[in-house]
Amino acid sequence: MAAPSGAQGATVPEHTFILNGKPVTAEVEDDVRLLWVLRDVLGVTGPKYGCGLGVCQACTSHLNGKAFNPCSVPVKDVRPDDEVTTIEGLPATVGKDLHPMQEAWLEYDVAQCGYCQPGQIMAAVAKVKQARAAGREITEADLDEIRNVCRCGTYHRIREAITDGAKRF
Repeated sequence: MAAPSGAQGATVPEHTFILNGKPVTAEVEDDVRLLWVLRDVLGVTGPKYGCGLGVCQACTSHLNGKAFNPCSVPVKDVRPDDEVTTIEGLPATVGKDLHPMQEAWLEYDVAQCGYCQPGQIMAAVAKVKQARAAGREITEADLDEIRNVCRCGTYHRIREAITDGAKRF
């Protein structure tokens, strides 16, 4: 059987970047969203698919230390020296089994269904780091800027856990 036209000699591009502290390479088309590379190709399932538009922010991870939504980023836009950190790699950033924000999450019993929690925690850590880089502690105004959606409505506990977690690192 003959190969479909255009398929002969076609190669799939390779995309290399740093994931949770280790270099990885994925062979996928340039327009594949990074979320699908993480989940389907590399087996990293902490970032969740919610909307695919960067609105719900269930997939929030860190790119070079800042919060971003991999559902909105084509893999071709990730450079070889870019560092992507997901909830799986977050504890290693502080050299512990759990990041202090994860510990606060458990102590405040934040999660109900838990689906949004990896993205919530990643957004919280990035927001605390952003406030510290500005020379201050996290404020209520900072908490208001975190737009991750929680279908279970545990926002009060989320805010308490972020405030407490910020004191731990």
